[in-house]
Amino acid sequence: MKLHTSETLATMTPQKALHFLKEGNERFINNLKLNRNLLDQVQYYKHGQHPFAIVLSCMDSRTSAELIFDQGLGDIFSLRIAGNILNEDIIGSMEYACKVVGSKLIMVLGHSKCGASHGACAGKKVGHLTQLLKKLDVSIDEVKKELPTYAPDSQEFVDSVTKHNIHHSMDEILMRSEVLRELYDQGKIGLVAAYHDIETGKVDFLFEDMPNIKTE
Repeated sequence: MKLHTSETLATMTPQKALHFLKEGNERFINNLKLNRNLLDQVQYYKHGQHPFAIVLSCMDSRTSAELIFDQGLGDIFSLRIAGNILNEDIIGSMEYACKVVGSKLIMVLGHSKCGASHGACAGKKVGHLTQLLKKLDVSIDEVKKELPTYAPDSQEFVDSVTKHNIHHSMDEILMRSEVLRELYDQGKIGLVAAYHDIETGKVDFLFEDMPNIKTE
């Protein structure tokens, strides 16, 4: 298979990057993963890397971005944290991926039956986890307005919080990072919201914010 180089990354667009991820998930759910020699990739990328996308996903063991999008070593940056929450360090990592390395796409990936969302909705308080879960309060408050008759511990409510949090993080990325907003305005990066069903493996693409590609 073709490996990513500085040359292929230079000609990559946000649309192409998203297409690679969509194709990869189709292969995953149909059990048709590409035949890769990972040891060859280790050697190929030992002097540098050229990931075409960065994926912010939950730490849930069932939702590894490399696996569900059928990507190999050196293909994508993977940021993993409970509830795929956004913080300053994660934004800085996205800035590194897109501004320094040249990745073309940022994806925020949530998933069904998310333990972090469930814990936040239940008001769980455990050490440092308490502060992490509080970052979901914005989404909880909004979903309460949208679904006032739903119990906070219902699966429908929790899943709605998960999806709202994905969209909220998408908005926050451009609001909180001048670096990423500039790249977006220049048509150099795109943003994607996605939701992984852990029962089927399928990824639904909730929102695709692809800028017009600008030419010199």
